[in-house]
Amino acid sequence: MSALEGLAVGDIVAEREIVLTRDSLVRYAGASGDFNPIHYRDDAAASVGLPGVLAHGMLTMGAAVQPVVDWAGGAGRVRDYQVRFTRPVVVSPEDGALLAVSAKVGAIDREARTARIDLTVRFGGDTVLGKAQVVVALD
Repeated sequence: MSALEGLAVGDIVAEREIVLTRDSLVRYAGASGDFNPIHYRDDAAASVGLPGVLAHGMLTMGAAVQPVVDWAGGAGRVRDYQVRFTRPVVVSPEDGALLAVSAKVGAIDREARTARIDLTVRFGGDTVLGKAQVVVALD
């Protein structure tokens, strides 16, 4: 039986809690080249009216899709991934930021052998990515 045959709309295929720390932000800045100081300096974030240092949006987006990548069997199965950034993720210097990710089957295209996985990504009880959808190819 293929993964597609056993799948139904509404199935939760992955759930994960992900901790982002200030170290995560520094590492991501180095890897991405995004050294905007709002991502690592409290004074810079405060100077532009932010409540604290923010996680990079693309770091949040990348971390959120990883449970689906793991479930699907690798990044090569991802055909499309889109999100809307709805709220910032403030990363505390002491506690970091805890993202709660839930991935649920939103649609299945049996002819194309793909499934649309809808992500719910929360931080502090608030949804931080809107209309987060991943299309994956399945056997």
